[in-house]
Amino acid sequence: MARSWVNSAERIGADLHLDLSESSGVSGASGPGGRRAALTRGLREAVRDGRLAPGTRLPPYRSLAADLGIARNTVADAYAELVAEGWLTARQGSGTRVAERAEPLRRAERVPRKAPPRARGPRHDLRQGTPDASAFPRAAWLASYRRALQQAPNEVFGPGDPAGRIELREALTEYLARARGVRTEPGRIVICSGFAHALRLLFSQEGGGVLRGPLAMEAYGLGFHRELLAAAGVRTVPLPLDEDGARVDRLARERAVLLTPAHQFPTGGPLHPERRAAVIDWARARGGVVLEDDYDGEFRYDRKPVGAVQGLDPERVIFIGSVSKSLSPAVRLGWMVLPERFVGDVLAAKGEREAWASVLDQLSLADFIVSGAYDRHVRRMRQRYRSRRDRLVSALAAHAPDIEVTGVAAGLHAVLRLPPGSERSVVKAATWQGIALEGLAEFRHPEAAEPGMPVRDGIVVGYATPSEHAYGAALEALCGVLPPGP
Repeated sequence: MARSWVNSAERIGADLHLDLSESSGVSGASGPGGRRAALTRGLREAVRDGRLAPGTRLPPYRSLAADLGIARNTVADAYAELVAEGWLTARQGSGTRVAERAEPLRRAERVPRKAPPRARGPRHDLRQGTPDASAFPRAAWLASYRRALQQAPNEVFGPGDPAGRIELREALTEYLARARGVRTEPGRIVICSGFAHALRLLFSQEGGGVLRGPLAMEAYGLGFHRELLAAAGVRTVPLPLDEDGARVDRLARERAVLLTPAHQFPTGGPLHPERRAAVIDWARARGGVVLEDDYDGEFRYDRKPVGAVQGLDPERVIFIGSVSKSLSPAVRLGWMVLPERFVGDVLAAKGEREAWASVLDQLSLADFIVSGAYDRHVRRMRQRYRSRRDRLVSALAAHAPDIEVTGVAAGLHAVLRLPPGSERSVVKAATWQGIALEGLAEFRHPEAAEPGMPVRDGIVVGYATPSEHAYGAALEALCGVLPPGP
């Protein structure tokens, strides 16, 4: 059977598919006459639907015949027929080209249709979880990418190591020890694409189930994480929260606990030092594991960042971090610092090859860290977000003095406490005014309405998300939808 792909890319600019099979509707396609008719029809269709644009130079007879596995004379006859019909032109020294016309016939015959209206996004985006996209350090990242690409060994362009590039694991070992108080070595770090990916690797039954439930977690957190765990068959048990963080004294027969000890998400505040020690004691006594979500540990404004719980006992804590808040969620890079006994199981869950995290991005991040660019970027963004936080607090003090602001000692968002029963109406009013934000109810564990777990009314305001020029207008709009004081 004749082939159907034209690969003479240097002559027509791109690959071209021509259907010359018997199913093309041309009778006798297997004979010379049938092949000529099939080629003629295929070229005519390619011109009609725009795959061969006006003025495109077609391959010489010999090249096209070789690509399609047919006789040279068959191609010559097909070209001649299309020239006679006006589809092609042939001039000495210029070769055979598609005839010039305003546009392909089928496109000309189409009735113009008005494009559907694009959905309009919110005027003011104050949702949590996203850094200022306009602040991504493009020049510095590009410089690191270029250096990484120039210095990359040839093996980089083969299948990736599921543990992650050694260059990045070495860079993270030094950085996490210095900036977060993490005790580890490169062999105990596994690169992933972010926190959700880490949860999948740890709990997915397809990967063998490195960890199993039940899993205790804070009464307020990301619903997406709860849904992911539920899909893996993991039962989650909510822990009450108070001003000192999660009530780890309520841990019982769970096999693991998931905490955000540096800055509880979303209510704010670090885990009290006594509770940090208590959760390690629980893990040692029960043979349990602490999952430490360090989602925004670098951004603390009242004092130096709180060190990682992992530093208290590296064999009882799985430390999980990423660049989604510090750099950008688009980079899709994170890491797990594992107790030694889990490394092999996690790598087995990942598989033999890296399927998630780009190797070139890993090398770029390694250079970004080693060159000092990452530290400089974090310091710059810490100053910017602290200024954003201060502007939010000042605006609320001036326009809504009865609203209590919490969780502002660190992170990229604040919680505004509201009068009981007012959360839903405030969120609805914000939506009507084009303000995107979230109420605390969206983060509450479905089993967290028990005695000892008070339901709180409030909204979560992400002050990092808007660009610098849009932030002032967003604050003004926010103050306009908050309930008046008594």
